[in-house]
Amino acid sequence: MKIYTWEDMEDIVQAVKEKKIIAFPTDTVYGVGVLFGDLDALSRLKQAKHRPEEKPIPMMISSIAQIGQIAEVSERTKRLIDALMPGGLTIVVKLKDPVSRQYTNGKDTIALRMPDSGPLLELIEKAGGPMMVTSANMSGEPTALTFEDALAQLGHIDGIVKGECHDLMASTIVDCTTDAFVILRHGAIPAEKIQNVL
Repeated sequence: MKIYTWEDMEDIVQAVKEKKIIAFPTDTVYGVGVLFGDLDALSRLKQAKHRPEEKPIPMMISSIAQIGQIAEVSERTKRLIDALMPGGLTIVVKLKDPVSRQYTNGKDTIALRMPDSGPLLELIEKAGGPMMVTSANMSGEPTALTFEDALAQLGHIDGIVKGECHDLMASTIVDCTTDAFVILRHGAIPAEKIQNVL
């Protein structure tokens, strides 16, 4: 286990490029992830968390432009993206055909988030992202809000970035695949704010 700070950005980028599993602070809670594009790394990430195989890992992006490369986005969804990204919002959207469903456990949808964290956006950009990122805890255990929380639960992964999260609450997840726009998980962005945007 290697411990970094954001001042070690080049080393962190190299580790991510080498398909290592790295945990880091986000704008919401601690996350853990691997670079998108390697199914073996994704499988190791799930094993490290004891995450059920049928539960897909969300994708973290560094720019709004990346969304169009990955997913189908309606005008209504674009409104949410423009108003609330980057930030504590995760949207579930329909995948475009070129993206392999092996990354989403056969599902035609994917959860996307763009964090409001300069260092994390820089990491994803420099690593050639996107990244597959989930919360830095063992499945079924309490969410990791601090470096100490993440270290205690995931001390067996390749590395962890020491830092602080801001919201200390997981992102709000909105299913944008139907006209209903259902909130699947209440979190950092209040439902009222989402409703106001829509």
